This record gives sequence, C-alpha cells and structure tokens, in this order.
Amino acid sequence: MNEDVKNVLGGPLQVCCMDPITGVFRDGYCRTHAMDHGKHVVCAIITDAFLDYTRSQGNDLQTPRPEFHFPGLKAGDSWCLCALRWLEAYEAGVAPPVKLEATHEIATEIIPLQLLRACQTN
Repeated sequence: MNEDVKNVLGGPLQVCCMDPITGVFRDGYCRTHAMDHGKHVVCAIITDAFLDYTRSQGNDLQTPRPEFHFPGLKAGDSWCLCALRWLEAYEAGVAPPVKLEATHEIATEIIPLQLLRACQTN
C-alpha cells in the first residue's frame, strides 16, 4: 500500500478487510478512483440494522453477487461503504461502527470527522 494514501486520522491507510475482500479494487483497502461515484471509503463493521436499512433503500448487501465478486455480507463483516450511504444511515440512527485507521481521508469531504469519531470502533 502506498504510504501517501492517508486515513481520516492523517496516518497511513490501513487494510479494512481481506475476508471477505473489500474495496473498489478488491484489495482490502477503502481506496477510490474517479469512476467510484459512490466513494466507497468508509471502513465499517456491518450490523443487522444497517443491512436492513440499506436493503430498504434499494441496496441489498446480503445477497451474493458472484458476477461482481461480491460474497454478500452478514453482521460482523468489515466492508468499505459508500460515504453518502453511511451518512444517510447515521442520520437514520443505524450507522455501523467505523474503523478510522482504515477509512480514507476523502470520507471527510462528505462526513464530518466528529461523526466518524462518534461511531469509531477499536
């Protein structure tokens, strides 16, 4: 991983999850690029409440989609989430906990750092 890629705390971006392997690049990191319109940069620990919420919003994250190398998620999995969806979930009271060291600094362009800190996990 390139040391120049920073997390929201200003340190090197840490891996989010390798099993299931996450990230736009499917390399375990919550990095982004110009074609990632959702900015999947928030490393979160998935909860049942979040899974129910995102399904109700039209994004089923539980059903496997092998054609997209997507295993389907369950509570306890770590996953790189879309920053806007995480913020929507926060406003709905169902935001999953966040791994700050593995959340890309660009997340703070959408989500205030104090909200991420309020939901941080160890």
